[in-house]
Amino acid sequence: MGMAPAEDAETQPQAPGQQRRLRHKGETWTFSDWKPKGRKPHRIRAIHAESIERLERAASDSQLFFDSVNSRNLFSSPLVSDHPVAASKKGWQPRDSAKLYNVAGWGSPYFHVDRAGQVCVNPCGEADDHEVSIPELVSKLQEQGLHTPILLRFPDILCHRLQQQQACFDAAVARYNYQGSYRGVFPVKCNHDKDLLSNVVSFGQKMGFGLEAGSKPELLMALALLAKHPGSNLICNGYKDAEYMELALRSRQLGINAMIVLEQFSELNTLLMVSKRLGIRPVIGVRAKLHTRNNVGHWGSTSGDRAKFGLKARMVVAVVEALAEQDMLDCFQLLHFHIGSQVTNIRIIKEAMREASFLYAELVTLGAAMRYIDVGGGLGIDYDGTSMDTVTSVSYTLQNYANDVVAGLQEVCTLRNIAAPIIISESGRSLGSHSAVMVFDVLSTPEEIGDEGTTGSLPTPGHTGGRSNKGAFLLSTFREVYEAISPSSDKLREAYADAAFVKEEALSAFTLGMLSLEERAEVDIHFDAICDRIMDVGRVHAVTLPEELQPSTRPHSAMYHINLSVFRSAPDAWAIEQLFPIMPIHRLDEEPTVNATLADITCDSDGKIDKFINPEGGEPAPVLRLHALREKQPYYLAMFLTGVYQEVLGSVHNMLGSTNCVVVRSGTRPAADSDSIPNGTDLPHANGHANGRSRAAANGTSRANSASHQHPKIDISGPGWYVEHVNPGETMQQVLSRSQHEGPEMYRTVRSSVMHAVMSGSLPGEEGEKLLQGYKRFLQSYTYLN
Repeated sequence: MGMAPAEDAETQPQAPGQQRRLRHKGETWTFSDWKPKGRKPHRIRAIHAESIERLERAASDSQLFFDSVNSRNLFSSPLVSDHPVAASKKGWQPRDSAKLYNVAGWGSPYFHVDRAGQVCVNPCGEADDHEVSIPELVSKLQEQGLHTPILLRFPDILCHRLQQQQACFDAAVARYNYQGSYRGVFPVKCNHDKDLLSNVVSFGQKMGFGLEAGSKPELLMALALLAKHPGSNLICNGYKDAEYMELALRSRQLGINAMIVLEQFSELNTLLMVSKRLGIRPVIGVRAKLHTRNNVGHWGSTSGDRAKFGLKARMVVAVVEALAEQDMLDCFQLLHFHIGSQVTNIRIIKEAMREASFLYAELVTLGAAMRYIDVGGGLGIDYDGTSMDTVTSVSYTLQNYANDVVAGLQEVCTLRNIAAPIIISESGRSLGSHSAVMVFDVLSTPEEIGDEGTTGSLPTPGHTGGRSNKGAFLLSTFREVYEAISPSSDKLREAYADAAFVKEEALSAFTLGMLSLEERAEVDIHFDAICDRIMDVGRVHAVTLPEELQPSTRPHSAMYHINLSVFRSAPDAWAIEQLFPIMPIHRLDEEPTVNATLADITCDSDGKIDKFINPEGGEPAPVLRLHALREKQPYYLAMFLTGVYQEVLGSVHNMLGSTNCVVVRSGTRPAADSDSIPNGTDLPHANGHANGRSRAAANGTSRANSASHQHPKIDISGPGWYVEHVNPGETMQQVLSRSQHEGPEMYRTVRSSVMHAVMSGSLPGEEGEKLLQGYKRFLQSYTYLN
């Protein structure tokens, strides 16, 4: 609501410093030092208003500033922000939030902020009828009993990434008149999820996409997935024994083009022995250690002469000689190399391709029947959206990558007059990262407790009977510092320095027994109020803050407790300080005013996230701007680009297991039949789980016996999308069974103790029954907080 014209808004002139009354559409508001629209804006103190929200809008439209710090002493409302918002003609807009979190940089073309301030997904990579509002989806899931944290999986994003990568390589092949072709593979180590891998195989079959395995279990998995798709490529990496070799060779009997890549020279003898025993000729590749090294980022050590895997040049020549002696050079068909994951600079790609291309040409000259070159992984993604050569970004596009791979090979093949090989890449990070979104709720922030009405303003002095002379002096000094705060850089620095000095004096006094615990608590409150006041004044008046209070130093940030285990859902954030985009999924039409860090629900001090993407590039941001929490209103955040490695590397620290996983499809739900996903999937009860599918089953864990619970069937959809199915997260019983703590046995032990206590009279029978019911219910419950 804007300010009314002169005839609707009447003011009563007063002497300077006195209150002024504004009558606006039947409401009387009183201000001090109010100036009309068009003059220099001043902060105003609200003395009376019928509606906080109307007053804020009117102040904004009048180019005034609303003093929420002072107004909070007069009005009690959870909707009032702890920080004043600078006035603008339109106020904070969703596009401002999109810019703040740089959604377009890291999320395009899949994620954006809509006009309602919600994060939405376009699974097909373009604005169409398949748009999914993440807050609306989460709300519907909550209504049907599915609690956060929830992993949202969008298979259509994965399929779009496959299609996009194939299109880029096809374009490069056409541009450089390359006589070979491109056939990608997905490395299953990135994500073992059956739904994800099935989509790679089924959708990628028409483009010739295959799989890569790096262990015997992964080889079993890949074989089952490709069994119905003869002709598919299967790259067999990793250390190998005779059993691995036998299974890989026998897969060729099903028409699968399994290529065994030698990681070390000793594997060659094993392969030849197994091949001779089975009577199956292999397709052999070698992984070469290139001299080219990726020196940027965590994974640089996986490249160069000191890399963990691969054969040096002299060993590659030895393989050629050994195969020639066995009259098996026709089996040597593939050259493989890997220069590290998340390569940030295209120059590294160029250099590696040139070296590998000449190595390939030399193998042809030596008589090997070369047909394939596997360029490995390394294709990076832009985690912070800045398109820079940093550990959290990449300075090239997917098309740049495809062009340089193809061009490098084409140049050498033309120079040496050899046939162009089939290009294979293992770009798991690029293909799968965008397809998963982890949604979780904020539980609380420690500053909530006992801080009502104190942030940015000093508390009302209470009784002083028990206050020491030292305590009274220190608190009165704090008040003097607070009242002297004024909008200039020098004054703000002076105020902070004085407040910090007084606080140190107070802490010293406490250690000497001169200050009570209550007085020390008041010192904390006063110091925080001064810091908040300094930041408020600096922001409103565009004055430089003291260095200690600037966001880059993270001294005065709030800690938001989140319903998540970093070790389970974002292990890379803990282990290698990987940065993932994190942001609220709603309320993005409001300005986030709280500088926060995140603490998970584990009891480990490392269970936190205190480094965030920096939309400007450069060093990570030490805080994440979030909204103030509202009483009895959930606040949801989401972590993006988590579709690879996080699930497979996640641990069960503190017995926090896998999360609920929801698979969301574009289009209309197909009619159910014997071979399709049913219209309904069992959902977990608020305190238990149904006998539905569980990712825990893959780990051999048993499910709780929850047949006594009746659960609704899921049937959630929206315009152009639907929930295909839900994979419930692990129950407490399932997680406990990982460590051989079996639920039935545990229940019997507790039941025996309860019965003994009841029979001895130390526990009433009714209470004993409640204890057993609760214990059994907890065994069947989600491991996270409700």
